[in-house]
Amino acid sequence: MTAHRIDGKAFAAKLRSTLTTQVADFKSAHDCVPGLAVVLVGEDPASQVYVGSKIKQTQEVGMRSIEHRLADDTDQATLETLIDALNADDSIDGILVQLPLPAGLDSSAILDRIDPAKDVDGFHPVNVGALWTGADALVPCTPLGCSLMVADTLGSDLSGLHAVVIGRSNIVGKPISALLQKMNATVTMAHSRTADIAALCRDADIVVAAVGRPGFVKADWIKPGATVIDVGINRLDTGKLVGDVDAGAFEVAGAMTPVPGGVGPMTIACLLTNTLRAAVLRRA
Repeated sequence: MTAHRIDGKAFAAKLRSTLTTQVADFKSAHDCVPGLAVVLVGEDPASQVYVGSKIKQTQEVGMRSIEHRLADDTDQATLETLIDALNADDSIDGILVQLPLPAGLDSSAILDRIDPAKDVDGFHPVNVGALWTGADALVPCTPLGCSLMVADTLGSDLSGLHAVVIGRSNIVGKPISALLQKMNATVTMAHSRTADIAALCRDADIVVAAVGRPGFVKADWIKPGATVIDVGINRLDTGKLVGDVDAGAFEVAGAMTPVPGGVGPMTIACLLTNTLRAAVLRRA
């Protein structure tokens, strides 16, 4: 068996195409377009590249992109003042603060200061609580992308299927667990202190790996025909990018995301999805 390759790049392109049409419809209905404010503090090279991609794709689907670049020595009060101004600006529908912030800045306090209705990263405690209680919420972008790819592969109703999520981070592991439960999967969360993870995985119809260790999930852990979502992106000493799941799993799984080209491209597409959703909800 060779797994179906879940092409995140193609999936994201299709999603952006749909968003372009939806943004045009939104503009016709409201005589404005959704606005996404991106805040970048400091000169981190990886963050600069990522923010550049976000801005480019935001504009490509017809939304407004508003960029705020602040110096590395920006203090907490200055950054908080900017967040307050963006919260009060009715033309801004989404606020994204690029992480990590420079040393000395309190990331949690900044993220908690964002208006939950504009929290397109889905990190605010109000949105986290809404997700876990089944209410409408803005959901973190990476797990949202994972859930969309699972639904495209297996359908939106996962009744009777067992999903194992490896990793319990607030950014991926916990929210994807909540999303899979909303899709009626039976979810087991595993992590570094879980006994016999291999046995859990061998029983899983769906494996989501978000542990941050290259090749952590071995091919013989995968149930034949299972769907595998590899969230990991790890750079080896050779410079090669690999996932958290051994590439040999492609010979066992029924469907699997590659690294790179799987989950990664979906993150920005889902950020744009959240921005449009925030704009719609704010005008409902």
